[in-house]
Amino acid sequence: MAKAKTPGRRPMGAQAAQGGQTVAVDAAPARPRVSPVQFFQQVQAEAKKIVWPSRKETWITSVMVFIMVVVAAVFFWIVDYALAKGAQLVLALGQ
Repeated sequence: MAKAKTPGRRPMGAQAAQGGQTVAVDAAPARPRVSPVQFFQQVQAEAKKIVWPSRKETWITSVMVFIMVVVAAVFFWIVDYALAKGAQLVLALGQ
């Protein structure tokens, strides 16, 4: 179970452990620089790992997106129509 946070209390961190003194934290070790040729070789190796969807998968996904757009449009049209009729009804009571 997670420990409940208490408002107004500081967590016991590095400053509290050192009596209020600031503790320096070592930076992460710098990675060695690579040459531009080596960089592009690494980019090419990563690009070869990409798995592109097939034409059939792309078609099915596109159709599903289109169906969801139509469903959402119909839903919001119905909600908009109902709210407009409700507003007309409320405004008609005041006349």
